[in-house]
Amino acid sequence: MKVVLFCGGYGLRMRAGASDDIPKPMAMVGPRPLIWHVMRYYAHFGHTEFILCLGYGAHHIKDFFLNYEETASNDFVLRNGRAELLSTDIASWTITFVQTGVESPIGERLRRVRHHLDGDEMFLANYADVLTDAPLPEMIDQFARRDAGASMTVVPPQSSFHCVELGENGLVGGITAVSELPLWENGGYFVLRQEIFDHIPENGDLVADGCAQLAKQGRLMAYRHRGFWKPTDTVKERAALDAAYARGDRPWAVWERDSAGVRA
Repeated sequence: MKVVLFCGGYGLRMRAGASDDIPKPMAMVGPRPLIWHVMRYYAHFGHTEFILCLGYGAHHIKDFFLNYEETASNDFVLRNGRAELLSTDIASWTITFVQTGVESPIGERLRRVRHHLDGDEMFLANYADVLTDAPLPEMIDQFARRDAGASMTVVPPQSSFHCVELGENGLVGGITAVSELPLWENGGYFVLRQEIFDHIPENGDLVADGCAQLAKQGRLMAYRHRGFWKPTDTVKERAALDAAYARGDRPWAVWERDSAGVRA
């Protein structure tokens, strides 16, 4: 199944300085950028055909893959000055690079790569900047069995803030952590059918337009995931993931586990 990755956003809150033009999916977590971790997740489950919706800072993403160094994350033997790889990351991947505009919203980026999907009934999509250990095969199977046009992974609210209930007299009637409210957030992992294109207008949005229209028709599924899920919207969040990687705490790296589910 093909995987569409939206990787053309500015990522303003991730920038180290005003002159830094690196797009958010290229922020480093360990020895590799975020987009690599997301792609390894999909590849682990057998989905190795990727369509990259490029925009801001596209040359950074192109250069990374055009000059990919397998030795950075694979064991190898150095013999007579040449590296002999013992394993590879991306040798089996097919990656299509498509410039979808610097200012294009997500829905428009998707519209501009439609012809690269070859009319596939179902395909996957992702923001390329969120890491998770969600069971992808289960997500796909549940969607395939339902008569729905799209499915999105949803997660509990990530905010550490509290909601305050106020009475008319200004007295507090109760305090509830946001994480305890019966709410769910869009987790950024989608399983889509071609039908989604019927609901995204020119320069439209995938969620606000496409998914919202399907929801009104009762044709939008949600896969609830309470396991590991971490966004990278800020420098602090990215740094936390980088630190977790360094200490070996990386539950999103499902490819590092053996068949028993234990990290190798």
